[in-house]
Amino acid sequence: MPRRSRTQPSPKDFISAMHQLAHDRNIEYELIIEMLKDALKTAAKKYFREDDDFDVEIDDETGKIRIFALKKVVEEVEDPKIEISLEDAGKYKEDVEIGETIRIEKDRDAMGRIAANAAKQVIMTKIKEFERYQIYNEFKERIGEVVNVPVRRFERGNVIVDLGKTEGIIKRENLIPGERFSVGERTRAVIVDVSKTGDIQVQLSRTDPRLLIKLFEMEIPEVYEGTVVIKNIVREAGERSKVAVYSIDPDIDPIGACVGVGGSRIKAILRELKGEKIDIIKYEDDIERFAENALSPAKLLKVAIADREEKRLEVIVNEDQYSLAIGTHGQNVRLASKLVGWTIDVKREKDKKEEIKKQMGGGLSEHQEKIDDLSSLKGVGKKKLEKLGQAGYTRMKDLAEASVEELSAVNGIGKKAAEQLIEQAKKALFGEGN
Repeated sequence: MPRRSRTQPSPKDFISAMHQLAHDRNIEYELIIEMLKDALKTAAKKYFREDDDFDVEIDDETGKIRIFALKKVVEEVEDPKIEISLEDAGKYKEDVEIGETIRIEKDRDAMGRIAANAAKQVIMTKIKEFERYQIYNEFKERIGEVVNVPVRRFERGNVIVDLGKTEGIIKRENLIPGERFSVGERTRAVIVDVSKTGDIQVQLSRTDPRLLIKLFEMEIPEVYEGTVVIKNIVREAGERSKVAVYSIDPDIDPIGACVGVGGSRIKAILRELKGEKIDIIKYEDDIERFAENALSPAKLLKVAIADREEKRLEVIVNEDQYSLAIGTHGQNVRLASKLVGWTIDVKREKDKKEEIKKQMGGGLSEHQEKIDDLSSLKGVGKKKLEKLGQAGYTRMKDLAEASVEELSAVNGIGKKAAEQLIEQAKKALFGEGN
């Protein structure tokens, strides 16, 4: 009796190997067997060079594999690949009938090593496809989730992280500029995409605004509980972010809750983001007040809606506040515009006056410019001038035409002060006698 080669496993060893494969790959054993059957069918077609339909049986106890060609019994054979005559069918089965499908067993040993290797390649391909399918199904439900993962290795500037069942990739463009990691170091990132194909299917990001939202939820109980709501976030990762917040509880200051005592809460977030600057902005339903907050820390003279349909705002500032409002390379106004969802045009007060001149055909004389200098009015200092500008009173004519009730509604200006300002404005425009 010939001895079995040491390199050729017994059928029972083969079944044990299939169980182990199912365990290692976290795939149901029955599914592994179905994949194997499909692989053997494919290998049989290649080896026997037939387009027949094949069936495969695998005995789960003995490990014995049987391969059958399937043929339909017909009176007259038109396609011998899938049909067999009644006479020939009788050689394989007694009492066979027309229309019946019979199974003709093939010699599995004849398939040889080539068929076995082909089956191995097919089944491994199917397992990889199934694993990719599993990863896709799991992680497509987790898009937007923030994970804390260890760094496994680096590839061409990209960071590969360990997600347990699989690996994830943080591409170079999704890393905060300038940050560096070591192998084994843990980092937080948001799952942003998952593909159905590829060796690494899951993509993560350190620049996505959702990472900042999660950090706020982790460090600020009021945000986690929903008392303080994050209305919007805009980021230029590694440089600056603006976060619009509001409180559903009037007794809770949303900005104070986010900053924490001595800045303790915001400092923890800044450490995770490698020192990225974060402006916490109070959200307002009034778009002009919201824009004023969003341009913080700049002090504005006036915010006005220039075009409601095009969502464009015009902001007027003093010369010393212009650079602050615009920010380095336009960053402050750019982020503020994204935060409020309107285009913000920032203009110096003197430039706005020149613009009005041109619109009036070069109109204002030197004398008129002097008259329109509201700071010349008695009792109007820098702070009051800013408040008047914010309320839309930038010219002497604006004050002269205002009612006492309208002007006294401006913060910091009482009824008596309003009467005096209106009287002074009229005198400046029309002279003592009017």
